Amino acid sequence: PAQQEKAFEALCSLNKYILRKDIRRSVGTKINGVTITESGILAAAHLGGAGNVKKFLRSGGGDNKSDAFGTSIQNYMQLFSGYDVSSIEANKNPVI
Repeated sequence: PAQQEKAFEALCSLNKYILRKDIRRSVGTKINGVTITESGILAAAHLGGAGNVKKFLRSGGGDNKSDAFGTSIQNYMQLFSGYDVSSIEANKNPVI
């Protein structure tokens, strides 16, 4: 479990690096009635990948991918908004 937590933190760190410009541009805006937060963005990247989060944000929510269970990027943005992720540092090459 400890190694899995480290791997998750590394992935969040990488995603925060990949999405850093989109985070700056989008946090505090609303898309389809959902307030965009940094924690929501990182959670959505965990669900659908950073590239699909970029597509969602840049399309104004028009490109809203879902997983096999029907959970969408927008769902994750809403479900995981408002968490404190300030301890996660953007890192291009995170180490586990």
